[in-house]
Parts: sequence; C-alpha cells; structure tokens
Amino acid sequence: MPEQTTPQREESAERLTRPLIRLANMWGVSTSYIDQLGTYVEIDDDVLVTVLKALGVDASTDERVDEALKLRLNEEATRLVPPTVVKFIGTDEPVELHALHGEPTVTLMLEEGVHAEGDFFTVERKDAEAAPDADVTVYELTLTDALPIGYHTLTVEDGERHATAHVICAPARIPVPQAVQERHRWGWMAQMYSVRSADSWGVGDYGDLRELVTDAARKSHADFMLINPIHATAPITPLEPSPYLPESRRFLNVTYIRPQDIPEYEHLEGDDFNKVEALHARVAAADTDPSPIDINAAWDAKREALHIVFKQERSTKRQAAFDEFRQQAGEDLRAFALWSVAFQVWGAPWDAENDWFTKYDRHSPQIAQLENDYGDLYDFACWLQWIAAEQVEAAQRAAKNAGMALGLMQDMAVGVHTYGSDVWWSPERFAVGTVTVGCPPDFYNQQGQDWGQPPFDPNFMESDGYNVYRDMVHNMFAHAGAIRIDHVLGMFRLWWIPQGKGPRGGAYVRYNYEAMLAILTIEASRVDGMVIGEDLGTVPDYVSRILAEHGVLGTTVEWFARVDNSPNAGDPYAMPDTYREYSLASVTTHDLPPTAGYLMYEHVKLREQLHLLSEPVEEFMKSAEAEQRAMLKLLVSGGWLPQEAADDVPGHLQQIVEAMHAMLKDSPALLLQAALVDGVGEMRTQNQPGTSTEYPNWRIPLADAEGHVVPTNEVFDSPRVMSLSQIMNR
Repeated sequence: MPEQTTPQREESAERLTRPLIRLANMWGVSTSYIDQLGTYVEIDDDVLVTVLKALGVDASTDERVDEALKLRLNEEATRLVPPTVVKFIGTDEPVELHALHGEPTVTLMLEEGVHAEGDFFTVERKDAEAAPDADVTVYELTLTDALPIGYHTLTVEDGERHATAHVICAPARIPVPQAVQERHRWGWMAQMYSVRSADSWGVGDYGDLRELVTDAARKSHADFMLINPIHATAPITPLEPSPYLPESRRFLNVTYIRPQDIPEYEHLEGDDFNKVEALHARVAAADTDPSPIDINAAWDAKREALHIVFKQERSTKRQAAFDEFRQQAGEDLRAFALWSVAFQVWGAPWDAENDWFTKYDRHSPQIAQLENDYGDLYDFACWLQWIAAEQVEAAQRAAKNAGMALGLMQDMAVGVHTYGSDVWWSPERFAVGTVTVGCPPDFYNQQGQDWGQPPFDPNFMESDGYNVYRDMVHNMFAHAGAIRIDHVLGMFRLWWIPQGKGPRGGAYVRYNYEAMLAILTIEASRVDGMVIGEDLGTVPDYVSRILAEHGVLGTTVEWFARVDNSPNAGDPYAMPDTYREYSLASVTTHDLPPTAGYLMYEHVKLREQLHLLSEPVEEFMKSAEAEQRAMLKLLVSGGWLPQEAADDVPGHLQQIVEAMHAMLKDSPALLLQAALVDGVGEMRTQNQPGTSTEYPNWRIPLADAEGHVVPTNEVFDSPRVMSLSQIMNR
C-alpha cells in the first residue's frame, strides 16, 4: 500500500527566505493561500512583481528587490511613530516609538479639538537590546482605558523630528441592541429597484422602499429590510446596472429618487406640471412589465423631470436646509458634483475620445472653469444628493415608526468604479492602473471573478488614519439601523488581479483590519446599530472568529452550511442548532437563484447557457442533484418536511421553501432573513456572478411563480408572502 503524504499547507522555509518573498510579505502581499477546497496555492513571481509595482515598489530585478528590502527595513527601524494607532478599550497594545535625537515628547489632541489632560497614555524606554539599530532608542507608548472613545491625534517629537499619528480608540465590541437581546429578530432581503408601483418611473424607488418597510413591519412584523447597495452612480445614461460597482460609496444613488415625494413637486403648475406628467407616463407603463428593467429609459425621463422640480422656488426653510446639507458635506460633495458636471459636459470618461478623466484633476484650472461655467448643473448635482438623503431618511424613519427594531440594513459594496468620482478626485487613495479587485475560483464561480474595481491603497489608508472609511461608515449609519459589508474579507485582504492575468492569477494583499473594525465599533455604538459581514467563499476561519470577537455578525446560508464546513456538494448539511449565534442566517443569497429556482436547477441551466462551467454540465448537474438530496434528507429527518414532498419537488416548491425557513427558525442566529423573491415564488436569478452584459443582472423585476409582476402595494397582501411571514414569526 503506497505511503500517504500530508498535503502541503504552508510555504517551505527555503521559499520564505527568498528576497522577493520576503519583500512581498513586508509590504502585505501574501505569497500563498489556501483556497476554498483546502488546496495550498503559491503565487507566481510575476504576479508578485506586478502587485508590488501597484504598491509603489520596484521589484523588477534582483538588484531592485535587494534595494527595496534595505529601504523597507530602514524605514521600519527609524520610524518615529506609526501613522495610525488603534486602541480597543480593555486591551493594551504598546506602540513602539523609534527616537534618534533624545527622549520623545508626546502630546494628544482629542476628537473635540482640545488637548488631552489626564492619564491617557504612558511612555517607557525599552531595553537597548530591543533597538533595531544602534542609533535608535526604542520607547513604548501605551494608551490607557481612560482615553475617550473616538478619533484623536497624537504628536511625537524627538528633538529634530516631528510626526503625527491618527489614534482610533474604540469599544472592544459592538453591543447587541436591546431589542435584539430580547429575542432574535428577522427581516426581508429586497432588491429595491425590482419592486415598483403606479407612482414608480419604471424602477423601484425610495418611495416604494418607504411603503415596503412600512408594510413589512405592520403586516409581516419584520424588524429590518436588507436592500441592495444604494451608492452613487453615473449622472447620465448609460448606467452601470450593478449596485456593487458604484461611482462613489460616499454618496447616494439619485436614480431612486421619487419626484412626487419632493415638497417642491407640489408647486408644479401649467407647462411644468404637464411636462413632468408626460415624462412619468412615458415610462410608468413598464412598471407592470415582467421583462428586464430598462434602467436607462427610466433615468432619462426621471432626470428631466427632476430638473424641472429643481427649478421650482424653495421656501426659506427648505433653502436653509439645502444650504446646511451642502456645508456639512463639504469638499466631498464638491468633488462628486464637479465629477458629475464633467461627465455631462465632456461625456463618459471611458470613451476613448473623452480623456478628461486622466487629463484633468482637482488642481486643473479647467475644472475651476467648469464649476464657474456650469453652475446650474453643479447645483443640480448637489440638490439631487440632498433629495436622495431626505428620501432615504424618510424610509428609515417610516420603518422605525412602523415598529421595526432596526429598519433599513444598508449594503456596503466592496469598492468603486475605475472611472468614478472617488478615483478621479483622489487617485492617491487607490492602486490605479495595473490591478483590479476580484476573487479566486469558489462556489459562486468556478473561473473566479474580476470585479474591475481599483483597490484601496493600504499604505494611503494607513497614512490618512482611515478617514475615507470612517466617513463612508458614518454616512451609511446616518440612514440605517444596520450595515451589511459585502465580501467582508476585504477588510482583511483583497484579491488583486494584474491586468491580463485573469481571476486565477491574482494575489491577496493584506489590510489593517483592526483599524476598520475599530471604526465600525465606534460608529455602530454611537447609533445603537449592528454590522454584518458577508464572510462566504474563500474566507479563513480566523476572519469569522475576529469578527465575532468585535461584535460583527457573520453570514450563514443554508445552501452552504454543511457539516464541518465541507465544500463538497452532496455532503451532509449541518443541523441549524450548530449555526453561529453571531450571524445573519438565511436560506439563500442574491448570488443564487431564488430558492424555488434553485430547487428546479435554474443555476445549472443558466451557467451552462452562459458558458461559466469549468466542467461538463453533466458533472455539475450531478453535484447539484446530490446537494438537493442532502438538503431534502435533512429537512425530512429534522421533521420540517414530509417525505412525500421531498419525493415530488416540482409539485411542492412552496412547501419546501417554507420548510427551509422553518429550519432556519431553529438556529441560534441573532438575525434571520427571508428573501422577497422566496416570498412571492420568483424563479429568476437576480445576479449571475462572473457576467456583465451576458445576463440582465440587477434588472429583474419582482414577479410571482406565474411570472406576473407583484406591485409594491400588493407584496404584503400576497397569501404566499404572508404564509412565509407566519413561518418567520413562529
């Protein structure tokens, strides 16, 4: 019998001593990883060289590698203080100060702008042996638990040198809101654009959202509604349909504004009123069409109508509110508005003839001239953001007033569009040009994914104290009771893909997850909110453990929850009582077909049709059938489903869907989630990962099992939706 060998799980000592490998690891580039199937994978040298180049490090030759190593080691040895310091209450994490010119002097400025007076830190000299260089004296700075929670500034001087550090002092964990402590809460997942009413403009909007959350609370007794990301998109068509590829995560998607809900709409009369009514009529007929949504026709009509409403006179009180919004949004709003104006005046920047994106930046005189010449468009862009913020706030207020414990759960996309306003105005924040973000092959897509987004530069984030991340989280919590972070692994590491390599040919780049977790604990605690991290796919065990330690819930999906986290389709599914308490548990996710469709193998048919399989369709179908048999076996053995229903899946789809949700109710998860598509019996996939134009992703309107559109005001009068609600309320 041949001798069995233990599979390799880590890099060899010989590989780790190679200069390129050492350099990559110093810069936070992982040189190997374990994939979702548990296979050890080493990153190729050429990939490491390209990723290092994107980080500003030349590793093109052995000599360059040696030079970069020496420079990095010297910088770390002589750095006076790290640019960002994270302090969790209850934990002491000493920070090394490397002095060259005598004992360092340390001062602290608190978040509110006053110098700290009190025992907020200690500084002690370390033994001489601890110094990395004979000329360096090492001191340890320890922040105490007396330091107030918040964002502070540390200043360190050693006689000749002067440095500042951003201090993030945070609660150790996000407290569970009292309402969730009382009992586990459940809510709906909805693609808000897909749910439309007679007042919609071809696409679901913030007015529909307000009605949905109100009805969900009062009729189904749900406590939250998770919606697709509502980050900002392009100002004019054609629009990017994916809500996970926004132009900016700082601002809101204005295409979801409902014109009729704007107070100034009431001022319309004469030609203005008739024009707006005609524009609405032009697209409103699509609200009952089950075909893919024409987002471009909808926005072309609505944008024209909104500009008419924008020109109406505002009351003194309303104008003052608009002015205050602009002042508080500050330079960020100016950046986004100018990008919007440039986009409209000079055209879409991804067209070859329109190179303004690379030709001009925030310092260019042409941009100042643009602001001066197109003041109306500039003000209009600012006004749209104000109106969007008002309408999202109205939806959150309606949800809470109707009795929801959390209200809106906003979804945070992983990144932004390459040609978006964030990248144009502040390119220093990103690794732009040679790499994009995605993920290696996994259950969702056997070929891996390239999302086409430029990654945040971890070095800039560290130098800037993660202010960009802080502002984004703060603004999302302004209109939400919870935030779901898509691909939460991105807080720990992101899969950087060099151009031309394809999704398989990338490497993970590490980030300071403690800084981002500290921001989440601060911002969530300040509003009694919750944070959920989508930790599916190729995610190391330590990620979920660290998230739970800080009060961030993970994600559990029944279709992926196998015993011992087995990746193999057909292996036994886990009993729900083994699910994590600190998680949002659901039957499905937006990257799978609705459960009825999944049971009818819609994912197999669609992936074959779109050529997304890396194996014969017969083999994929066998694994899908094995997966379904394993799920039905668990449902029957656990008493959630009778055997006769399991023996006739097509004839018992609703019963099986409800059984899977009944099983969900027996889990200890703090939050449970049902999908509106499962409530109404929809079969069609909302999003097929790994595709863009090949499938109408994010444009499928909500329809029932017979293919009839379900309008907003009828969703929670649907007997099928209310039947599933009764399951969730048991």
